[in-house]
Amino acid sequence: MTSLSALRVLAALALGASLAACATPEPGASVAAIEPTTSVEQADARLAAVAQERAAIEARYAEREAVCYDKFFVNNCLDEAKERRRVALVAQRNIEIEAERFKRRVKVEERDREIAAAEAEYKAEEARLAAEPAAAPRETTALPPPKPSPAASRMARRNARAQEEAARAPQEAARAAASAAAFEERKRKSEQKQKEVARRVAEREAKAAARKAEEAKKKAATPAPAGK
Repeated sequence: MTSLSALRVLAALALGASLAACATPEPGASVAAIEPTTSVEQADARLAAVAQERAAIEARYAEREAVCYDKFFVNNCLDEAKERRRVALVAQRNIEIEAERFKRRVKVEERDREIAAAEAEYKAEEARLAAEPAAAPRETTALPPPKPSPAASRMARRNARAQEEAARAPQEAARAAASAAAFEERKRKSEQKQKEVARRVAEREAKAAARKAEEAKKKAATPAPAGK
């Protein structure tokens, strides 16, 4: 066998192996008939299992995708892996839809039962009241006078305070005017006293300066002793 024939045989074997690897069936990927859900607990368990199985499907798809890149026919292998992933996800989605539909039906039935029970209780109460004899009219007693509303009481108190403040306003204004006048008088007397003190200080300083000048003049006019 020539080298070219040997290469052709090896290529054919490799192609057959690649196709066989891509055609390997995925365990659990076939869509089976879904058994009806019979309880809320079973529905919750199925929904939890669907979430776990979806994660496992994605993990298997990632592994198969990595293997496909090492194959001779990469696109064919990837298409096969995507189709198996799609079929598996559809199967899980069908399980999810059936479980959620069961839970919704249970909630609707519970609500209908509650409404029916409330309606029956209401009708029974109406029947009981209709069967009772009419009560004799009670003697009416003098009702106490209605209490004033809190809002009216607050309004009355606020009006009373406003009237009192209006009555005190002239007196307070007179006291404020008298206080302001007394303050101005005290201020005027203080300023006058400060001016008087400043004048006296100035006179004292002027007299002291005059004495010093007179003493200096006399000292200058006195002749110095002989021999010095």
